[in-house]
Amino acid sequence: MAKDKAPTTIKKYANRRLYNTGTSTYVTLEDLAQMVKNQEDFVVYDAKSGEDITRSVLTQIIFEQEGKGTSLLPITFLRQLISFYGDSMQNLIPTYLDFSIDSLVREQEKYRAQMANAFGPGAFAQGPLGAIGEQVRRNTEMFEQAMKMFLPFSAARQRGETPPPAAAPEPEAPQNSEKDIEALRRQLDDVQKRLDKMAKS
Repeated sequence: MAKDKAPTTIKKYANRRLYNTGTSTYVTLEDLAQMVKNQEDFVVYDAKSGEDITRSVLTQIIFEQEGKGTSLLPITFLRQLISFYGDSMQNLIPTYLDFSIDSLVREQEKYRAQMANAFGPGAFAQGPLGAIGEQVRRNTEMFEQAMKMFLPFSAARQRGETPPPAAAPEPEAPQNSEKDIEALRRQLDDVQKRLDKMAKS
């Protein structure tokens, strides 16, 4: 989102009405969704407590968009995402998803430019035959494959399988926690390289 000015403050009142302090008007979730698409940054606060509730409001926008029949999130992805709550991997997931979606956006913009130059605006026709829709489907499949490679135990749980037994742990020295973090970083780098390789192919 644009970073050249401070985010617009949106206040949410007890009656669930949303007030845009930048335009001094009441707005809807649809209006906020359009602001996101226009890359207008905003922060939502509870008018009574002053609590930052931006995350829950953005989640509500996604819920409404999904309910309109234009599904963006695959069922498998949603199930896997839910399974991470309370899991030992929970703290890693936000960073991984943020990193992955940023890579996806960069690849998508490059693809849009190439398709527009080669085939014109019609390359982005709506519907299952639209070129951009096909690319989104392929990117989603690559992301799911990467998640399965990176987290095989979670994928096995979703299929109802019993994960392979782990080897008996050896006594670890205190400094091993740093080694574990470094190993996770290397795994993330490896997943990104595989994503880039699959995208190029």
